[in-house]
Amino acid sequence: MTNGNKTGKLTIKDLVLKGTIIAGIVTIPSITSFVVAWIILDNLIQAVIIGAVIHFIAMGFSLKISKKLLVKRDP
Repeated sequence: MTNGNKTGKLTIKDLVLKGTIIAGIVTIPSITSFVVAWIILDNLIQAVIIGAVIHFIAMGFSLKISKKLLVKRDP
């Protein structure tokens, strides 16, 4: 078996760690905006729409962050 560092690929540990960080970047803002909008507006449909919009905005940012975060750099 080849070592992951020699081929320039990410190891499973690195991939899981960085994937978890990106998942947090996407889900935490959308869930918090949904809950805050639901409490303030007291309307479930509007809160879902606001949460979905924030979710897609966060997905756009996570795409840019993942391109920088998931690139393996040579030491």
